[in-house]
Amino acid sequence: MNLELRNSGKERQSATAWRFAAWIAGLFCLAVCATLLVQHATATTNDPWKSPQLLKLKSALAADPKDAQIKAQIRALDLKYRQRFFRRLALDRTGGWLLLGGMAVFFAAAWRAANLDKAQPVPQPNLNGTGEALRDPARARMAVAGLAMVCVGATAAFIKLGAEPSPKPTALNPSAHPAPTVADDLPPLAEFQANWPRFRGPDGSGFSPTATAPLAWDEAAKSNVLWKSAIPLPGFNSPIVWGERVFLSGGDAQKREVYCYNAADGQLAWRRAIENVPGSPAKAPDVLEQTGMAAPTMATDGRRVYALFANGDLAALRLDGTPAWSKNLGVPKNQYGHATSLAIWQGKLIVQLDQGDSEPANSRLIAFDGATGKVLWEKPRKVPGSWASPIIVEAAGKAQIITAALPSLIAYDAANGAELWKADVLEGEVAPSPILAGGLVCIANPSNKLIALRPDGSGDVTQTHVAWSNEENIPDVTSPTGNGQLVFYVTSTGMLTCLDAKNGAKVWEHDFGTEIQASPGIAGNRVYIIATDGHAWVVEAGREFKELGTGSLEDQFFASPAFLGGRLYLRGNTGLYCIGEK
Repeated sequence: MNLELRNSGKERQSATAWRFAAWIAGLFCLAVCATLLVQHATATTNDPWKSPQLLKLKSALAADPKDAQIKAQIRALDLKYRQRFFRRLALDRTGGWLLLGGMAVFFAAAWRAANLDKAQPVPQPNLNGTGEALRDPARARMAVAGLAMVCVGATAAFIKLGAEPSPKPTALNPSAHPAPTVADDLPPLAEFQANWPRFRGPDGSGFSPTATAPLAWDEAAKSNVLWKSAIPLPGFNSPIVWGERVFLSGGDAQKREVYCYNAADGQLAWRRAIENVPGSPAKAPDVLEQTGMAAPTMATDGRRVYALFANGDLAALRLDGTPAWSKNLGVPKNQYGHATSLAIWQGKLIVQLDQGDSEPANSRLIAFDGATGKVLWEKPRKVPGSWASPIIVEAAGKAQIITAALPSLIAYDAANGAELWKADVLEGEVAPSPILAGGLVCIANPSNKLIALRPDGSGDVTQTHVAWSNEENIPDVTSPTGNGQLVFYVTSTGMLTCLDAKNGAKVWEHDFGTEIQASPGIAGNRVYIIATDGHAWVVEAGREFKELGTGSLEDQFFASPAFLGGRLYLRGNTGLYCIGEK
């Protein structure tokens, strides 16, 4: 009987231990809730773009644009709030699942304690109970430890899987304005490469070996600014150019539009509203002002132009502005709004629709027939939302679509969408786009390192195909550019760095000391750097820093430059500019 009483005492001790575990789990849940509530209560001031102090400084700078002290304060405060903002986003993602894990521990421990607290039977002699009595404390300890391990494992799995489900693209509706597929109406490859048909040029690298552009310009002095044209609606997309046509898109909560300008004189050739799109949401989604409704850069195959907006509307227009087809892909669920630009290849329109926080695979890579809008292939992507744009390059004997999103750089076969290779080399918020330079795929891992990979692998090449990496002055927003021998990139605070494309060694660096959000571009042997405040620098694309010229426009610039026909096209907040020799 004494052994049975001892056994009953051990069960009471186990019940006490489980109650204690439940209390600890409950307090943990309360702490997580309190932290998340405090973070959300201060979200407005933590948002780098909504900081009252930052907005006040920017207003002061608008009144005195040449005040260097205000510019320095803005750069320092902007960096501080960005870092705080990203920390809050990370806390939101992990905090939710930590809370769920804590609740699981709480309920499990409470349930176990309640069962052990049930009334025990009248003790009876148990001459063989000594071993059982001695083993029970060990079992209790093992059970608690095992449950803790399960909770930790479940929490890690939750973080990996992601918390917030993202909407899958809606069923693709029939096109609003169908047109027959015409396989033979596409321009030859040479014509495609001779134009500026997508974000940062034909291959998305920002480099044109044959382009030229002026060394200097000044709007106030009316020097080399051929024309400036108003843009009816706002947007952060960059200009694309085909022949004598320059295309842009703009939009707000009420309407979305596409614009075509005459390259010769800047006159608005046509303006087309994107409306009556099948499946389009009745109410536009809420997006940050700094992303807006028209962040993705358009694309053209020389026969049609394509535009994508933050509400998921995808539209194709003929070069005269008449509608070809349109459909809605579902509102992308992205933290800052959808900003990934369109890509084009041999009549295929490529849409990288990355969205959400993590798995399951709500992200998609979709290839549409450019003439009809028909889905040619669609591949799920087990990645969260990103703002990097895909590039399409010839490498290892294949046309490869290179995409970037946490944590992977992934290459797909452009013909059928089959995954060719992947490298888990990315961290943080992925905004810079990849480029091909010197036969290597280069990608900026934001504020961490610039990484170059050989694009001839198969499967997971994380450990086998990294050619080099460099950790100096890595940008968080802008994308690199390169001319085959050298790679150039610039940070948001104005530090321009040149690396050897072959081995990643630093060749030189130069600090412009100003805010830069536009990615650099190369025309011939000249690197063009466009600052947010309208100042610009032309630098020799060589192994020594050499400033060739400067530019000045009275506007703000976030979009990347386009080069064609000896001219430089820039989109500012107030208008579209054409820079050329007078």
